[in-house]
Amino acid sequence: MYVSTLLVVQEALRKIITTLAVKNEEIQSFIYSLKQMLLNVEANSAKVQEDLEAEFQSLFSLLEELKEGMLMKIKQDRASRTYELQNQLAACTRALESSEELLETANQTLQAMDSEDFPQAAKQIKDGVTMAPAFRLSLKAKVSDNMSHLMVDFAQERQMLQALKFLPVPSAPVIDLAESLVADNCVTLVWRMPDEDSKIDHYVLEYRRTNFEGPPRLKEDQPWMVIEGIRQTEYTLTGLKFDMKYMNFRVKACNKAVAGEFSEPVTLETLAFMFRLDASTSHQNLRVDDLSVEWDAMGGKVQDIKAREKDGKGRTASPVNSPARGTPSPKRMPSGRGGRDRFTAESYTVLGDTLIDGGEHYWEVRYEPDSKAFGVGVAYRSLGRFEQLGKTAASWCLHVNNWLQVSFTAKHANKVKVLDAPVPDCLGVHCDFHQGLLSFYNARTKQVLHTFKAKFTQPLLPAFTVWCGSFQVTTGLQVPSSVRCLQKRGSATSSSNTSLT
Repeated sequence: MYVSTLLVVQEALRKIITTLAVKNEEIQSFIYSLKQMLLNVEANSAKVQEDLEAEFQSLFSLLEELKEGMLMKIKQDRASRTYELQNQLAACTRALESSEELLETANQTLQAMDSEDFPQAAKQIKDGVTMAPAFRLSLKAKVSDNMSHLMVDFAQERQMLQALKFLPVPSAPVIDLAESLVADNCVTLVWRMPDEDSKIDHYVLEYRRTNFEGPPRLKEDQPWMVIEGIRQTEYTLTGLKFDMKYMNFRVKACNKAVAGEFSEPVTLETLAFMFRLDASTSHQNLRVDDLSVEWDAMGGKVQDIKAREKDGKGRTASPVNSPARGTPSPKRMPSGRGGRDRFTAESYTVLGDTLIDGGEHYWEVRYEPDSKAFGVGVAYRSLGRFEQLGKTAASWCLHVNNWLQVSFTAKHANKVKVLDAPVPDCLGVHCDFHQGLLSFYNARTKQVLHTFKAKFTQPLLPAFTVWCGSFQVTTGLQVPSSVRCLQKRGSATSSSNTSLT
């Protein structure tokens, strides 16, 4: 009994010691933090003091320059007025001297009226008076002696200087969701300040991608991307790839000294069609790498050897039990249709891995111009392993043929329409499942190349074919506004061929 009690006391003492040790570590860490803060206070106060002195010195320098400029203006104005007045004074003095001489001469002539020369002398005096400078002078000063226009009143500026304070921390901006816009793989974000703040120098915008709706989570796999130096209260992000369902945004305001708190973060939906290429069902002569494909004449032999090694020397893997199957998303097609389901023979085909069973979707594909044959479109997933795109009722496509004879055609159910249009190097594909529209565009100019109108009875998959060439697919794209406008105006259906629907 005594030993048992002793063990209990000993265990309790160990817990106390452990707790005390942990607390000591916390106190030591806090002491280190306080010492570091003391050092930071010294360093930061010295820094802001230095900045303050520099700002005041800059202000003094500016005032001194302003003072020198104003004094120079006063001196120049004084010199100009002095010059004009001295010239006018000299002219008046000379005129007065001339007038006094004429006056004395006239008085002397009057005293000698009996002289025979009087008439001639009187005429000369008359002519002299007529031409005297005194009668050509303006007795109005050319310039004023008033210098009040060069006076200054710094009362308002003095009040401003007296009101100078340390820069306040800017308020958090408010993002205006009603004015913000998501379209054409661009996001325009608009915000405002809750209070007017003339001291704001710029804004900082941060954004990140996410698959979670609602308020941003603290922990996300995607990092915040930063855009600095924004001078206006709106910003447009262009050329985005919407490879996730949503984007989080937040903004903060900065003045010259400090940044404010971030705005309340917002989440915007970025709807776009995302898919990958299903390498497990592609023709063995196609080397598939995510969203790029290259035709390889030796690919079939090499892949067949690898498949045999993986599947146990020729045993066919079951689609259900394929280790690549995993847990599919609601629309993502289960991968791994098995070796016997691969496209084969002359069906050099690869499909996308995400089903289209509603809504509107858009993607683009750029193919190598030297490819001997290339096709892009959609197909039911029931498309046979030997069937080529456009040659059955289960697929629709545009086809480019550079082998022997160049052709650019639309194909469906083994029916062909030759297209009278230049072959673009990048094609856009727009599928409106419910409207039964499949349109192809020049991805650069958005010119309609061809539109199929059909009643789709099954979910569709993006479909591609290439022979002796390569192509690159771009996904995560929204339906462009120009494409939507064309469809609304009915222009998209004007080029459809009813024999191909």
